[in-house]
Amino acid sequence: MIFSTLIEAIAQILHMILNLYMWVIIIAALISWVRPDPYNPIVQILSRLTEPLYYQLRRRIPTVFSGIDLAPLIVIIALQFLDLFLVKLLFGLARSL
Repeated sequence: MIFSTLIEAIAQILHMILNLYMWVIIIAALISWVRPDPYNPIVQILSRLTEPLYYQLRRRIPTVFSGIDLAPLIVIIALQFLDLFLVKLLFGLARSL
């Protein structure tokens, strides 16, 4: 009982973190369309949260096609996969205990 509740709590927190990071990526992508001031603190925070992951992705696969960077879209799809797979797996594990 206690262990299954702990696993459910971990799954719920993981779901919230993945959702929050997905929204950070969406907001950063939308802001990048309007050429924001790079010295703005919000822009700097968004860049620090997204660029390390984009850098790792861009090193492994090409993400720019016809001048459009698809790295945010690829990361969002990966986050959605993690959310659907890991979170549901953890919830299923909690129910089986």
